[in-house]
Amino acid sequence: VQLQASGGGLVQPGGSLRLSCTASGFTLASKTIGWFRQAPGKDHEGLSCLNHRDGSTYYPPSVKGRVTISRDNAWNTMYLQMNSLKPEDTGDYYCNTYPPRPNYWGQGTQVTVSS
Repeated sequence: VQLQASGGGLVQPGGSLRLSCTASGFTLASKTIGWFRQAPGKDHEGLSCLNHRDGSTYYPPSVKGRVTISRDNAWNTMYLQMNSLKPEDTGDYYCNTYPPRPNYWGQGTQVTVSS
């Protein structure tokens, strides 16, 4: 299994980014999936999840209303649309199942929110 996130970068506060995650070795639509953020010196923080059974989503208060998780089954790719970004959103972003599987952590993408 390989999960590779991309789409990060440097953005000003209030800006937007769309992260992508391509999967190989398993079908994203077969599992509940999520996005995670790891700030420097901290553990992975769950930012969103998409339930594969009923399509329901969950967002913690820290990002609710500012991010949207989605999935494209044809491309076996998941996305995280992030708006109204804040400096505290800075970190490395990863995709995984939800809850995360330790051996599924792949390459993350770095997001820096700064003026």
